[in-house]
Amino acid sequence: MPIFYSVMHWTIYIMTPLVVVALAGLFSEKSGVINIALNGKMIMGAFSGTLYMHHVQAVWEINMPVWLLLLTTLLVATVTGIIVSLAHAYASINLRANQVISGIAINMFAASFAVYTARAVLGTQHIHYTNVMRIENVPLLWRIPFFGPMLFQNAYIKSLLALVILIVAAFILYKTKFGLRLRACGEHPQAADSVGINVTKMRYAGVLISGALAGAGGVLYSLPVQSAFSGDVAGYGFLALAVLIFGAWKPHRILFAAFFFSLMLSIASQFSAIPMLRDLGLHANFFRMMPYVATLIVLAFSSKNIAAPKALGQPYDAGGR
Repeated sequence: MPIFYSVMHWTIYIMTPLVVVALAGLFSEKSGVINIALNGKMIMGAFSGTLYMHHVQAVWEINMPVWLLLLTTLLVATVTGIIVSLAHAYASINLRANQVISGIAINMFAASFAVYTARAVLGTQHIHYTNVMRIENVPLLWRIPFFGPMLFQNAYIKSLLALVILIVAAFILYKTKFGLRLRACGEHPQAADSVGINVTKMRYAGVLISGALAGAGGVLYSLPVQSAFSGDVAGYGFLALAVLIFGAWKPHRILFAAFFFSLMLSIASQFSAIPMLRDLGLHANFFRMMPYVATLIVLAFSSKNIAAPKALGQPYDAGGR
């Protein structure tokens, strides 16, 4: 049972940023704009958020309540993600540039910018901070049989936050006028324009919301179990993009896709602690590749039922049909 709890704890840890950043891609791509830049936006959000936390804790030495520190850190990361997304939105929507190339450019820029700026400001690329997101025991809830130790013991605030973001995102997309209009712009922008929807504004909104969530996702990835940020998020932005596609651009399927992929990664990282797997005598690299092999197999059998928004990646042309 301790092994099971360990695997599930690690699964939830991996899954949380994947869900948030996949939802970031969902808002952008539902509006019709491809978002390859998720990884770069995560890096920029994590960089600005951890740099702010470092200054609050070590430079300014402000005795700030934990909840306020987390809130302001997420706010800094969110604003940074929005600013970076403005460049992506302008290139993709106004200039009608290739959306994939624009995203790749942001990914390349973000990693270099984070390392260079950290060295210029701190003298090192490592931004140190104190972890404040871990909760040893959630009052009362950790006593629930079976689920209590798994979900509410040695837990992280980010897991609960990710669940809230998922519910809010699903509500906005499928229960509000804004969500209907956003989805219409990703399916048939000309039809949306014909009924008075401003396609440009809606696509800007989708990309900026995407940037906000990706920036927050960078912080949610970096803060919980690390003590320093070094200008990298281990490619989680690309993993989130795979989760988005695997989840067929639907919030509930994104949750299950993120759980499946995270569970495979968790088992691969802890196989030596699982007697049944350890006794197989297989090389560690076999288990490391299994999550990706399993994902490819599942995609091969489910790809027929996966359909992207019809106007995804197509610059809007008011005169088009």
